[in-house]
Amino acid sequence: MEVNNGGSAAAELPECISSVIPGWFSEISPLWPGEAHSIKVDKILFQGKSDYQNVLVFQSSTYGKVLVLDGVIQLTERDECAYQEMITHLPLCSIPNPKKVLVIGGGDGGVLREVARHSSVEKIDICEIDKMVIDVSKQFFPSVAVGFEDPRVTLHVGDGVAFLKAVPEGTYDAIIVDSSDPIGPAQELFEKPFFGSLAKALRPGGVMCTQAESIWLHMHIIEDIVANCRQIFKGSVNYAWTSVPTYPSGVIGFMLCATEGPTVDFKHPINPIDADDSHVKTKGPLKFYNSEIHSAAFCLPSFAKKGESRVEGQIAISTDDYYST
Repeated sequence: MEVNNGGSAAAELPECISSVIPGWFSEISPLWPGEAHSIKVDKILFQGKSDYQNVLVFQSSTYGKVLVLDGVIQLTERDECAYQEMITHLPLCSIPNPKKVLVIGGGDGGVLREVARHSSVEKIDICEIDKMVIDVSKQFFPSVAVGFEDPRVTLHVGDGVAFLKAVPEGTYDAIIVDSSDPIGPAQELFEKPFFGSLAKALRPGGVMCTQAESIWLHMHIIEDIVANCRQIFKGSVNYAWTSVPTYPSGVIGFMLCATEGPTVDFKHPINPIDADDSHVKTKGPLKFYNSEIHSAAFCLPSFAKKGESRVEGQIAISTDDYYST
């Protein structure tokens, strides 16, 4: 369906399309009250409702195709590289020779694409609850979903929480949790029992990275994540962040944790990956990640450092003085 400024086209748009400016998608959520980010819609490509969420794909004027779940942007063709590359390479470049990797969520396939760049990896499991997300991504985002084509990948369609409970202790070198925001089916992925299951599934000195919201909007959520992780993970615990223009506030955070065992220094990558690595020609070159931006991701702004713990490798983020002069 073509989208324009005419009333007839606007009347057919889903609820997440702004009624104030016809032909524009506006991301509105109680997780970021009082603001909205809008993108001009050229054409609606897909609308569907799975057993878990509403799924929308549209062609935008400036960011290429856009994937939206329950009214929240998950990725765009233009800037998906920033999120996918950082959530993957921050943990995997921090440990030597990762061999077994688990991805929870990540139904678009982007994290799989990035994990596959690491030649040391022998086995990649992915557990995604919503098959519609996988199918839609393969159809409309083939350069992202290319990760599913790697022969090392085993797909499990189901609940990530239940999957983890059945995983033998110490199975994985790294686990990446590519979840949506902590509402709906993703809520459990931000709670303490889930973090406990993650730690159990990791080998000594294994690493976990999870999406951890925005320092500008979700300090209370970040504080809860930090507190839970500090209780569960006895190795390093660090918060990192990066820029993703189409995410709320333009940034997204990552929680990186290591189990007790060989020391992991997340801030200084020991397993570098080259942008032109020859064994991943089918995945295309790295567009965002490099060793310098890896280390820079752990530099927090002053307002976020205010409550920083003096204990090495652990942070506690203050919510004070956002607007002080």
